[in-house]
Amino acid sequence: MRRRNQIIIICLCVYLCVPGNLFSEASNMESLIPPESPDGWAPKGAPQVFTKETLFEHINGQADLFLQYGFERSIFVDYRNKNVGEEKIDLDIYDMGNVLQAFGIFSRFRQDDLSARIGLDSYLDDRYALFYKGKYFVVLQATEPNPSTLKQLARMVESKIIDTSPPPKEIEFFPKQGLKAGSIEYYPQGLMGRKILKRGFKATYVMPDGTAAKPESKADSPDSNLFIAIFDNAEESESALKEFKELLAKGATAQARTSAQPGFEAAKGEDPYQGKLVIARKGSYLLGAAGFENDQDAEGLLAEMAASIK
Repeated sequence: MRRRNQIIIICLCVYLCVPGNLFSEASNMESLIPPESPDGWAPKGAPQVFTKETLFEHINGQADLFLQYGFERSIFVDYRNKNVGEEKIDLDIYDMGNVLQAFGIFSRFRQDDLSARIGLDSYLDDRYALFYKGKYFVVLQATEPNPSTLKQLARMVESKIIDTSPPPKEIEFFPKQGLKAGSIEYYPQGLMGRKILKRGFKATYVMPDGTAAKPESKADSPDSNLFIAIFDNAEESESALKEFKELLAKGATAQARTSAQPGFEAAKGEDPYQGKLVIARKGSYLLGAAGFENDQDAEGLLAEMAASIK
């Protein structure tokens, strides 16, 4: 009897030592799992919860990327349908901490612009459905082509997510003309492969007629990109621009200039990997254009971007 009481006390102590929000968050995420799809697919077995410490057990090759984007926890379950043999659909729901990080990891996994109009943005093909909404990034993967069920399950998960956070505001800073659909990406560090830029967004641009913003004779040259680097304040962005000017000054074609637009400073130069560069500062942001053959295209888009930042 005494031994039994000791075991009960030990178990109680262990329970009390586990953070309460670990249980509540796992329970909240489990509530996002649809019990069954309209065409008979249902979860097989209990959901599995993964944390920062255990994510490698589930997606070893991709865990580092998720952790870079602020991964908190995830829940996984696979769906089976007794009428379709060994086929299955895996569902992963990732809590990325906030909507910016959820968009970021989504932006790195989607391919092209195949939106299913689910959540804040989505991607759907024959075997994959991806979307983000609020702080959640959701992935459904089918072993056999099944876009209809993937879309049904994705919509059911989305309807259970009550996080109404809007998309990252910086997405709207990118000019629409020439923007390649589905190309905006967020990087938590090393934007454009440069430590100086830290975190931010980049997008690919094409000419209004749909051709690449570079001639076919230079098809192997860098993509034409606009980017926005985010800093904590205007002092940090000013310091980064100064450092960038020093880097560009090492090139023979580099030149620094100040725009007539208030609060809009710019520097021009060329990079062996990213082509022509135009870097500008607006408040706590550094804006840039890289790889554009036509200087007027680059500067016009940058000016439009700067004007959208209030």
